[in-house]
Amino acid sequence: MAGKLSGIFKLAILSTLSLGVVGCGSDGTVANVSSIEVPVLKVQKSDLAIPIEFVGQTKGAVDAEVRARVEGIVQGVHFQEGKEIKEGDLLYTIDPAPFEAKVAEANAKVAEAETRLIKTESDLKRIRPLAAMRAVSARDLDAAEAQKGVAQGALEAANAVLESAKIELGYTKISASISGMIGLSKAQVGEFVGRPPNNVVLTTISQLEPIHVRFSVSEKDYLYFSRLRQKQTEEMREPLELTLQLSDGSIHPEKGRIASIDSQIDPSTGSLAIESSFPNPGKILRPGQFAKVKTIGETLKGVISVPKAAIREIQGVRQIAVVTASNVIEVRIVTTGREIGTQVEVLDGLADGELIVAESQHRLKNGTVVTPKIIQE
Repeated sequence: MAGKLSGIFKLAILSTLSLGVVGCGSDGTVANVSSIEVPVLKVQKSDLAIPIEFVGQTKGAVDAEVRARVEGIVQGVHFQEGKEIKEGDLLYTIDPAPFEAKVAEANAKVAEAETRLIKTESDLKRIRPLAAMRAVSARDLDAAEAQKGVAQGALEAANAVLESAKIELGYTKISASISGMIGLSKAQVGEFVGRPPNNVVLTTISQLEPIHVRFSVSEKDYLYFSRLRQKQTEEMREPLELTLQLSDGSIHPEKGRIASIDSQIDPSTGSLAIESSFPNPGKILRPGQFAKVKTIGETLKGVISVPKAAIREIQGVRQIAVVTASNVIEVRIVTTGREIGTQVEVLDGLADGELIVAESQHRLKNGTVVTPKIIQE
């Protein structure tokens, strides 16, 4: 029996040594001499900006579609794709022969109408003195005047047809309506254009300086910004500054601004379309790129915030491990507010200047002795 008790006693001693050396404090209590080194953060009140971002797509400040306004065969393409062009530059020519024939026909109709008008005017000049002498009836005079009016109207109609034919003939030469960068041509020499299923839109000209980015905001975000603006005085209302993050993660060097806002919320998506404008030096950005538009909604003044990683949640209760002045863990229940990026606003449970464990560790219990290593204030 004595041998068995001796074995148990030895096992107890080994277990104690494996957990750490113990000793008596000055007050007679038993304290754990060994401790765990933990990374800690020093909590400080600070101003916290609330970032907001939206996914958008770039477009030209003006994207002008070049259309074939008459039907015909493309005879010439007079530009280099993907290059800068100037307003008025000739882009396409469409076979003008059918339209020249229409102009010639309209000219002939005008000449015929002019001849008819001259004849009716001559007849009227002859009948008027006869009617004054009662050599012809008043009915004959009225008929002659009516014939002149009909001839006059026919001439005006013929001139209108001629003008229309000339306009159509002019459409066979397609020129640039704006200056900008022209895209790829959707029609080549010899193709019939101007009528579906053939090409109607031949290419697009885009103005790239500045570049525009179109994005949508939810109805909730729209109400948030509207109410935020209402709270601000006229002196505080500065133009909203925008930042553009490109698809490779890089940040566009130029800041942007709101260019235009749609007049109504799209009921099918519950979002409001917004167009922003960014300077585009070097014209690096092109229409059709996807990018993130970022801005700051508001700045919370004098708040305490901690990393999400520092919070552990058990059955809906959020806790943070606080390191006391005696380097002992005190697990506290905290009340949190908004989540802002990787940070969480703490409304109650922490005081300015306290140390917290940077990453939630479930092995840390109340009373655990630790060695704090400050990694950030």
